[in-house]
Amino acid sequence: MSTMKLFTGLILCSLVLGVHSRWFSFLGEAYEGAKDMWRAYSDMKEARYINSDKYFHARGNYDAAQRGPGGVWAAEVISDARENLQRVTDLFRHGDSGHGVEDSKADQFANEWGRSGKDPNYFRPAGLPDQY
Repeated sequence: MSTMKLFTGLILCSLVLGVHSRWFSFLGEAYEGAKDMWRAYSDMKEARYINSDKYFHARGNYDAAQRGPGGVWAAEVISDARENLQRVTDLFRHGDSGHGVEDSKADQFANEWGRSGKDPNYFRPAGLPDQY
């Protein structure tokens, strides 16, 4: 009887620790993925290079997704929040004119491209310095 209790206790502990471990792993991936997104945004602002926006969207999402499921989650949440905020500010600035809708769709396409693991260099404009 005591062997059965010990065995059951070990199973329960391993399940709890396993879930606990995966949760911490997910949070770590999400944190690192958020840093990847911030790095891509910072690089985009620093580069100030014409037609490079989609490349940095794709690159940030790609780098974050390489971290694992937590990175994918962080990239999606950050990308969606950014585009939704942009839509709200466009609405206040331009009314219900549809201003920015196509650009937002193109940004989301680049975001999804990168998150899916596809090469962000597809969007890289010619002449963008190698440091990016």
